[in-house]
Formats: sequence, C-alpha cells, structure tokens
Amino acid sequence: MKHENETQGTGAGNHGPSLALAAGSECAVAAARQIAELGGNAVDAAIAAVLVTATTEPGVVALGGGAYLTIWPQDGLPVTIDGNVEMPGRDGIPPSPDLDSVHMEYGGGVTTLVGNASIGTPGAIAACGRARDRFGTLPWQTLLQPAIETARNGFPLSMACWSYLQYAAEPIFSRSQEGRKLLLDADGGIKPAGGRICRPELADSLEIIACEGPDSLYTGGLGRRIARDIIDSGGILSETDLACYEAIERNPVTVELNGWKIAGNPPPAAGGTSLAAMLLLLGKNVETGRDRRSALVDVQREVMQLRERMADLVDPGPEAFAYLEKTARGISAPNTVHVSAVDRSGLACAVTWSAGYGSGLMPGGAGIWMNNCLGEIELNCRGILADPPGTRVPSNMAPTIARNNNDSIIAIGSPGAERITTALLYTLYYVIFESLPLAEAIEKPRAHVEKSAAGLSIACEPGVIHGETDLLLRHFEKPDMFFGGVTAAGRLADGSLIAAADHRRTGATLVC
Repeated sequence: MKHENETQGTGAGNHGPSLALAAGSECAVAAARQIAELGGNAVDAAIAAVLVTATTEPGVVALGGGAYLTIWPQDGLPVTIDGNVEMPGRDGIPPSPDLDSVHMEYGGGVTTLVGNASIGTPGAIAACGRARDRFGTLPWQTLLQPAIETARNGFPLSMACWSYLQYAAEPIFSRSQEGRKLLLDADGGIKPAGGRICRPELADSLEIIACEGPDSLYTGGLGRRIARDIIDSGGILSETDLACYEAIERNPVTVELNGWKIAGNPPPAAGGTSLAAMLLLLGKNVETGRDRRSALVDVQREVMQLRERMADLVDPGPEAFAYLEKTARGISAPNTVHVSAVDRSGLACAVTWSAGYGSGLMPGGAGIWMNNCLGEIELNCRGILADPPGTRVPSNMAPTIARNNNDSIIAIGSPGAERITTALLYTLYYVIFESLPLAEAIEKPRAHVEKSAAGLSIACEPGVIHGETDLLLRHFEKPDMFFGGVTAAGRLADGSLIAAADHRRTGATLVC
C-alpha cells in the first residue's frame, strides 16, 4: 500500500525516473525538480533543495549555520563532508560580549544564550561548495538560482516555522529591526502561517555567493562585512575566523548488519557514532534471540549509561568514544532540517543542516540569519570558548546512507535534537531486520530514552514495544514531531526509485 507521503517511480536504466528526493517542504522539492530537469544528479538536487530550505524556514534553520553531507557514489567509497559550526575567537574575546540569556517554553522549557557573541563560524555554505566540486555536475550558480528566486519572489511561512516562532519570535527573532520587519505584521503579531515572506536582502547576498562562489562568505567582501558588524557589536566571530574555516572530508563511521552497510558522520560529531554504536548493539541483541523490538529501548539506555562498553563492540577510533560521552550531556540541535536524495546511477546524498536556536541577528545588512551555537548551554556547558578556536562544536546531526548487498540504497536523516538518532535507529531497524518498505518503516511508533529530573525515563508513542523496564514511562497520545521527522530516498533492487517523508512533521517527496 502506498503511503500519503511516499512517491515511487518504476523503470530501470535510462527509461525510468532519474531522481528520488525527500525534503521538508514543497519549495525544496520544487527546487530539486528544477535541477533534475537540467540534468543534475543527487548531490546537485540535494544542495539546491537544502539551500531553498535554509532560505524558506525562518526560525527553524538559517543560512548562517552548519551542515554535514554524507555522500556515497555507486562505484566509490562513502565520504562525510563536515561543514559544522566551529569555535571562533582567533582575534580574541571582547571585554563586554553581546550575550543575553532567554527562556522559551519550547520543548517543555529551554534556556539559551543569544546575541552577537553566540555566533559560531558557519560552515554549511562551505560544505555545499565542497560537495558540488567533488560530486556535482551543474554550475554552482545554477544550484543557487532556486533559492535566489524564492527569496526575492517570496514564499509562504510554513506551519512548522509559525509554530516555533510562537515561542522564539519575541525573545530571539525580534531582536533586530530586520527580523521584526520580516516576521511581524503591522500590529506587531507574527505573520500568519501561509502568509507571504519576501527576503530581498538575502536574495542579494545569495547572488553574491552564486557569482563569487562559497568563498565570498569566508574571504570575500560579503564575509568581511558580516564579520565587521559582529565584532563591532560585541561578537567574537572575526574576519580571521571566517578566512580560516575549511569544510573537511572525513571517512564515515560504518557498520555492517544483515546484508547492509551503513555509513554516517564520524567524530567530532556525536550523532553518527551514537547511531553506529546502537545499531551494533542491536545486532548483538538480535543474535541472542531476544525480543528485537524491545531491544530498541535497551540499546539506547546502554549507549547513554554504559558508554565504556562500546569499546568492546565498535572501533571507529578513540575520538568516537569521547564524543559518545557527550551524548549523555543531552547534545541538542533543536532547529534542524534534512534532505535525502538518490539518483538513477546509484549516487546517494544525505544532508542535515542546523543553526541552533538562532542568534536572532542578521549582521552587515546581508539578510542572513546567524546561528547561536556558542550559546547552546547544553553544548557548551563549560562556557563560551572553553575549547580553542577552530574546534567543531558537538552535534547530533546524523545524515546516513545504507547500501544492501542486493544493490538497494537508502539516504536518510532527520531533525529532532537528541531524538535524531532514535528516529533513525527505529526506521533502519524495520528496514534492515523486518524488511519493511521505507514509508512503512518511517511510520512505525518510536520510543526515546531521555533524561528527566527523576533520572532516565522513556518517552513513547502509542503501540511501541519497550519490554519490561524499571524506567518511568511518558506516554504520548499520538505520533508526535517530538520523535523526529525522517526524510528518506532510495533505489530498490529492481532499479525503482522511492522517496518517503515522516507524517510527524511537514514533508514533501519527489520522484522524477
């Protein structure tokens, strides 16, 4: 049975569809379709789609954030391009940094730091540029054109953005005149969901990035203008920090299970490492004949509580285990988006992008909202710039690609803070061990082991199997976006392409 948020196309070789893609909005999917019609591959389409997403999801994500891209060519090795936000500060810290603490009731209550001094060095644009250079086929300018047109012509404010802005508009995104003009109506209220948003300043900046390349944000006039404004306003991110930033190609963490090889982002990110550890533990539990579905909760608990046991089961390097420890601190990427793409040739791309809760600022008149990743207390519990400049900040983002011995491919990822790895664990379990179709696997109920004031507890959707447990249970009445929003694209063994998006969040799919 075909699901509502599933698209499938049949036909192999040159006679069938050329691209499958899943993203968070119809705007992003429209961009991917435009790129596919021009002959672009999966990496081209994913980059265009995620750039449109970063343009059209104000509050939820920002162009001045970080991203990871996991890419796997049909006849090559997988690679993760690390474009995550890193620590600035090469030119020192101002005596009176612009940093304010704000509290929102979002997600049950969260406190974060915003302002110019919360802005870390953004890397998402650099990562997309490096991915295009390595794997893309269309010109960089072509990939940015959909985002430029969308920003200039306008787009509807999505329900996801509107919902988050109910919490964040006043304390964060109204801090600047530009933000107020963009998001608020004449009476000072948040523009309605579906209301049209135009971003001409951002369109101008995107045109500069299109013409001059990604370096315009790092060593060009655009980057210098942004950095000068941040420094002059009590921030830390300097021209030197931008000029020193590099997107880094890394060897993914890989796991082999039941005929599948799974590749995810490695250290210094925590997300892919944690997912790899949980999948390996799950495989070990399956071999013992235990109830496999109840083991999905047990492996989460083991990764959180008994990280030292990972060394006996997986060896992606000592750095991995140092970052597994950080998962127990509640690493969060609260406002995150994901795009998955697979093309007819077997090239797969998964890209996840985040800007934290957002700094609320668009420095230099560039129309680019910047991240607040230095102000995420759960990430930087030792304080601003406790780590040296150039250190990547921790992240739970986990763009993942899986290949089967029968030549099936899945590109997959999710937003959802620390629930990212949970969402992927459940979906991959149902595909790998129960052979469910992708869309059906995404729909299955999930549970998430979380920290609470009373200790560990289990948040669970209706119908989930968690087995015997001594942990407190927090029941949800129906499937909820709290548990992530998986988007996935794939190629089946017969050559058919498929894309599926999670009903828990807004999503859109494309096979063309």
